[in-house]
Amino acid sequence: MNQLLDNVAWNALSGPHAKFASGNDRARRYATGFSPIAGFADAMHPDFDALASLCESGEQVYCMDWTGVAPAGWNIEVDATMYRMVWDGVMPDEDLALDAVPLRPEHAAQAVELATLTRPGPFGPRTPELGEYFGCFEDGRLVAMAGERMHVGTLHEISGVCTHPDLQGRGLARRLMEKLIRRQVLRGETPFLHVMRDNDSAHRLYLRMGFRDHCEAAVRVVSRI
Repeated sequence: MNQLLDNVAWNALSGPHAKFASGNDRARRYATGFSPIAGFADAMHPDFDALASLCESGEQVYCMDWTGVAPAGWNIEVDATMYRMVWDGVMPDEDLALDAVPLRPEHAAQAVELATLTRPGPFGPRTPELGEYFGCFEDGRLVAMAGERMHVGTLHEISGVCTHPDLQGRGLARRLMEKLIRRQVLRGETPFLHVMRDNDSAHRLYLRMGFRDHCEAAVRVVSRI
């Protein structure tokens, strides 16, 4: 598990999610329309020459587990760290989000709108195609969602967790997360997730829910000049 998690983006993009990716044996990324995440065969020594042909000039792409000086021709737009957390709890006894709606392509515009408003991490109109995504609707409006993104081995990432600011505090996102956790555990999978280091409230919530810190990982947003 540690080996898979320590270069999880590459292991997903070159493994179960290769069908959603473009690239080669040195660098890969999710194709246009999905979450703009890149991975490198050698995460500590990323080959940006191999990535360059996969990115438009000025396009922002997320890279994990890499630190150091930006190579020529690239800008570092965001330089931060995040906790990579792995499920180590007890499966929820019941599904408290039975009314949640599976998100389909027809919900893409609303999902992007909610993600743009709440900024849960890199998200694209096709991101819900990467796994199971569920949403809560009120009066036809998507107000909360959570789903699955990277997948490698028996590890499945919970991602895109967000709630409209007008409806926070009602536990909608937590119920959606517990729904996903339950479904993954029943499939014999281990949930994991990422949370920014400065998002202390979310980090503490995930610890209470049963996740544990695997590591604190670098996360950067880069763009090709």
